[in-house]
Amino acid sequence: MKTVQISLNSIDKVKSFVNAITQFDYDFDLISGRYVIDAKSIMGIFSLDLSKPIELAIHVEHDIDEILEALQPYLV
Repeated sequence: MKTVQISLNSIDKVKSFVNAITQFDYDFDLISGRYVIDAKSIMGIFSLDLSKPIELAIHVEHDIDEILEALQPYLV
């Protein structure tokens, strides 16, 4: 598992983020305080405080470079 900090501070960023990660067959969780939600859930993402960076947990053993490249626009 790898964790990174991301910023999703606009509706367009949330939509493009979900589109970017749904191309991968791995599990992604967003962690904000005590809340952990499925990062592929747009409704779940909008339940978080998006004004601050959020921790993204990527449950993967390989292909991490390809995933991080896709996530580049969102990394803090």
